[in-house]
Amino acid sequence: MATGTSPARDRATLLFANETFYRAFAERDPTLMGAVWAEQEPVTCLHPGWPPVEGRDSVLQSWHAILTGPASPDIECLHARAGIHRDTGIVICYERIGQDYLLATNIFIRSGDGWLLVHHQSGAAPEPGEGNEPPRRSIN
Repeated sequence: MATGTSPARDRATLLFANETFYRAFAERDPTLMGAVWAEQEPVTCLHPGWPPVEGRDSVLQSWHAILTGPASPDIECLHARAGIHRDTGIVICYERIGQDYLLATNIFIRSGDGWLLVHHQSGAAPEPGEGNEPPRRSIN
């Protein structure tokens, strides 16, 4: 943990980075999407139904295609839970796209610029119901 920060502040800044990722997605903003991904570390992305996408240029090209395509989906992030393991942050959340739900894992690394995304993966999930809703607490 960086000097002068607390676990609660670290978790809040990690969740803010995650929110920024979903804001870039929802606003269809390729520039903002590029700003949330790490530049100096290997990055990967597993879009539902796609083969793995590896490397910053390829990952950002995949997002550009999604964000600027005619069928770019509306998305909402729900029930985000964050855990921090040294300089690695993991956020698990539901994504609502129309009437469908996905579960996503977003992995961030701590850098001088804050938390930067190094991996995103999402896949089909049941609708979060009362019995399935995740607890409102962190994952660690």
